[in-house]
Amino acid sequence: MLHGPNLNLLGKREPEIYGRASLEEVNSGLARRAGELGIQVECRQSNHEGQLIDWIQAAPGGFQGLVLNPGGLTTSSVALRDAVLAAGLPTVEVHISNIHAREEFRRGSLISGAAWGSITGLGPSGYQLALEALAGRLQA
Repeated sequence: MLHGPNLNLLGKREPEIYGRASLEEVNSGLARRAGELGIQVECRQSNHEGQLIDWIQAAPGGFQGLVLNPGGLTTSSVALRDAVLAAGLPTVEVHISNIHAREEFRRGSLISGAAWGSITGLGPSGYQLALEALAGRLQA
């Protein structure tokens, strides 16, 4: 699970859009759900594009799939998209808010075309749905 820029501010930043759950609460919920599914999850967050790219590039050596919330890099990072494609892992893109119903500049995603699936607008529960979908794909 990779959280992009500003997601370390969950629960504090615009709670009317992103909810009141902190990143720690989201991650602990993911760990709990992963245990129920019989899988392991590692959660990381960075405000730095290069760090996210490094983690994605290294993922095929130890992970079978990715859940990614690219945050503000969604509409601007060709490099992040290229890293997802190069990794070759099934990737589920997650957005807490419905990016298609927000400001015009947020209504697209460079990552979606490189991802296996995308979940948007379901709040923090979207992360768990992404984890469940990915686990199902990997177990099939």
